[in-house]
Amino acid sequence: MSEGPVRIGISCGDLNGIGLEVVLKTFEDPRMVQDLVPVLYCGAKAVSHARKAIGGAEQMPINGIASAQEAIPKKLNVVHVWDEDAPMEPGKPSSESARFAMLSLEAAAQDLAAGKVDVLVTAPIDKHTMQQAGFAFAGHTEFLAHMAGGDAEVLMLLVSENLRVGTVTGHIPLKEVPGAITTERIVAKARILAQSLSRDFGIDGPKLAILGLNPHAGDGGTLGAEDRERILPAVRKLNEEGITALGPYPADGFFGSNAYTHFDGVLAMYHDQGLAPFKALSFGSGVNYTAGLPVVRTSPDHGTAYDIAGKGIADEGSFRHAVWLACDIFRHRQAWKEMTANPLQAQPRKKKEREG
Repeated sequence: MSEGPVRIGISCGDLNGIGLEVVLKTFEDPRMVQDLVPVLYCGAKAVSHARKAIGGAEQMPINGIASAQEAIPKKLNVVHVWDEDAPMEPGKPSSESARFAMLSLEAAAQDLAAGKVDVLVTAPIDKHTMQQAGFAFAGHTEFLAHMAGGDAEVLMLLVSENLRVGTVTGHIPLKEVPGAITTERIVAKARILAQSLSRDFGIDGPKLAILGLNPHAGDGGTLGAEDRERILPAVRKLNEEGITALGPYPADGFFGSNAYTHFDGVLAMYHDQGLAPFKALSFGSGVNYTAGLPVVRTSPDHGTAYDIAGKGIADEGSFRHAVWLACDIFRHRQAWKEMTANPLQAQPRKKKEREG
């Protein structure tokens, strides 16, 4: 297993949000570049503008480069994706700012696919303005799934120290959730969760909790049939496959009673069912991880935060955790690959043996 510093590819996110601020605050701490090689995809003028706006970051050692292959340790390396002077108006969403976010993301993703960086950490984007700028995806997760081949089944997984919550459905309207909840889809997402907990987090034989869809998990069918007819069969099938899964659990009591502490992973049925309790319990230290991809991608658990952009008060804690989690998962994957490799590889026979 390689013990060299992990190369962290970083997309800058929306220039009018807090993305660059949390990136710069993270890496102005010299301890963050001791064992990492951070590579930020942005424009030189945008970084310079952000450094002045934050205050105190002007002395941070920055290495401007044309390619990620030129990145060096001990500094924040900046690949100059564009040379033009990008307009920056903190707190104001715009399709122009989104266009530069898209350029950064595409460049970083291409280098990740080419192996020029080891992992990707994405700063927040504004989904609405991104789509106005021509971004054809609902978010980072969908974009990276497309980059991985289009048919890749992925799972949005929110991670903190002792809580990991995935969602069966993602960025879709609430009215479409019941129709999207099928036994097959639950099983597919739970498989990804179980595999990720083993491969990416080093958990042997993970134990999963499956949440219900309706209040009180349907209350025996009184409050909806989905829990009994779709979710319970999925739980049974997972156990038949050798995946330890229990449920469906009513979501309110599950988190309120701290039952989540007895499981390695939780599978929620829809976005807010999983993310609302997660952020209540872990906001500021949580990380968004895209499980199921052949590459490693994390992001902070917050958005562009236009309301505080440009004020120098954004908390970089979640972004810092996203960086460390990406490194940990990369190392776990290396260990998993070595552990599951065939130890009985055929070795070429010695010349004397061949001739004899």
